[in-house]
Amino acid sequence: MSALLESYAAGRWFRAADDGEPLLDAATGEEVARISSRGLDVAAMVRHARDTGGPALRSLTFHERAALLKALAKHLTERTEELYALSVRTGATSRDTMIDVDGGIGTLFSYASKGVRELPNDTVVLDGGLERLGKGGTFVGQHLYTSRPGVAVQINAFNFPVWGMLEKLAPAFLAGLPSIVKPASQTAYLTELAVRLIVESGILPEGTLQLVSGGAGGLLDELTVQDSVAFTGSAHTAGILRRHPNVLDGGVLLGVEADSLNCSILGPDVRPEDPEFDLFVKGVVTEMTVKAGQKCTAIRRILVPSALADQVVEALAARLAKVTVGDPRNPDVRMGALASLGQRDEVRKAVEALRAGSEIVFGDPSGAALLDGDPERGAFMTPLLLRARPGATEPHDVEPFGPVGTVLAYDGLDSAIALAARGRGSLVASVATHDAEVARTVVLGLAPWHGRVLVLDRDDAKESTGHGSPLPVLVHGGPGRAGGGEELGGVRGVLHHMQRTAVQASPDLLTAVTGRWTTGAARAESGVHPFRKSLAELRVGDTIASAPRTVSLADIEHFAEFTGDTFYAHTDAAAAARNPLFGGIVAHGYLVVSLAAGLFVDPAPGPVLANFGVDSLRFLTPVKAGDTIDVTLTVKQITPRSSADYGEVRWDAVVANQDGQPVATYDVLTLVAKTWPLPEREA
Repeated sequence: MSALLESYAAGRWFRAADDGEPLLDAATGEEVARISSRGLDVAAMVRHARDTGGPALRSLTFHERAALLKALAKHLTERTEELYALSVRTGATSRDTMIDVDGGIGTLFSYASKGVRELPNDTVVLDGGLERLGKGGTFVGQHLYTSRPGVAVQINAFNFPVWGMLEKLAPAFLAGLPSIVKPASQTAYLTELAVRLIVESGILPEGTLQLVSGGAGGLLDELTVQDSVAFTGSAHTAGILRRHPNVLDGGVLLGVEADSLNCSILGPDVRPEDPEFDLFVKGVVTEMTVKAGQKCTAIRRILVPSALADQVVEALAARLAKVTVGDPRNPDVRMGALASLGQRDEVRKAVEALRAGSEIVFGDPSGAALLDGDPERGAFMTPLLLRARPGATEPHDVEPFGPVGTVLAYDGLDSAIALAARGRGSLVASVATHDAEVARTVVLGLAPWHGRVLVLDRDDAKESTGHGSPLPVLVHGGPGRAGGGEELGGVRGVLHHMQRTAVQASPDLLTAVTGRWTTGAARAESGVHPFRKSLAELRVGDTIASAPRTVSLADIEHFAEFTGDTFYAHTDAAAAARNPLFGGIVAHGYLVVSLAAGLFVDPAPGPVLANFGVDSLRFLTPVKAGDTIDVTLTVKQITPRSSADYGEVRWDAVVANQDGQPVATYDVLTLVAKTWPLPEREA
């Protein structure tokens, strides 16, 4: 008897007392492992996550959490051979495994990078700008995100045992939530190996990742208002979860990715000789056969102009005929087995339902011509292409979760969009077109029904990641039938796990709460120029108020001549006088900003290493010849970089005229040394 999979619970590996149920190799039918969670204390797992994992994780800043994700990605990269060797038993070819394993690791890298580049080195994220709530500026509001003191439960599907876990783990981890992972049983042995590699590395704080191998009965009973569940699977199971009392009345957040009848549309502008025709055919066949069609993003409905339906069917059949099916251990096999014999039976049932309104134009549902493998013990299936008869409803209702696609003819873009919408909400749609108006019409028509839309043409094809590839920087989810949830989406996926709160306070207290200087808060002036202070010495609120400078007509004329910016408001007195906004010659806005820099910059070498940008620049009041300006520069935010000898400092800059009116406001972004002088480096 094969080994019994274990759960990782409350800091130790748990082995059930019974023998468990067998899990079989998808291609050979041999027993790979057994699975059971009988006796598992799920209440202890939830307590361990809340009491141990959560506090440890929330004590770290976003940058520190991101560094751990990066270290974990590097560690798993070094162990991919083990994951690849076991993945083949799920029926996956090496290409399928790359999508699952390498895709999951790539998601960790992506979130690690975004955590450093787009989130502060803090535990709080500000959302939007400051809201002034009173006339005097002493009462202001700011939205912010904070971590919830809860648990993220991940219930994953069988088709991506590694990626499915890591794409949910990464944003939850960055958000400060510990995860409890419950993979689908069919391929749980691969998830268990990945978790073992993670646990053995010691990289993640204890309690931030736990694993349920087998059933998770009673787990939702332990969840409360600060907890969340992310589910990927069937709409039927999603409905059961939605009706759980803790979801209905207990405040548990449930995110669902469920059934999805994704479509791909061949634009009416495309002809058989166009590159887009070939791209469309290749894309459809790829999505039908990668992971043996067991992808939530696979193309199920193939929408083509009526006039081209015969040619599309012929081209698809010719390409599908080249797909070799068999044991994925054979390197010449392009499509492996479905995850299990039971899964193959489910797909065959779905095909029978589709045949009520469609005919099979390629493939045999009863078997497959195998390059290698046992047709009796392995869950093999040939790719199947169907063609719907006019008015068929089944393709819009039945999802065959395997290598099956149905061609539907349309007449006009309105018809294509209407057919797509009959899927009642999908994860992704694609359109192959090189016509700008077609692209706009289709995208705007599909957008309300889809979480993602790919527009494919000859210009983006080389770099396109394809119809069915969820990317960590883009939202993965869809409305309606697809579950109504959202995952990934870069930082959006992190903030989704956090609580947004509107804080109302005085500028001084809001500065203390957020760690970011708030307009109207106290400034700290001293005899030391802030540019002479290292990152270790700088404090939020440190300020310099510059000496004044008069802007002369000669300054304006010189700037115009030197830069070539001879816009009439700066060079033609008569024309400028007729402009109702200026009423005469005014200084260039960029001249004002340049002169302001000269007023606050300390020129000698010091801790300020570089200016790397300006944010939110606004010109508020025109500066005329003879006006005097000064600038007030205040440290707004300090963000140390953990991997460098310097950090980022954001300065609030206000340029005012002789009447105290702001003429320009903006944020100056600089890189400042952590200590000064910098440590000497070896030559």
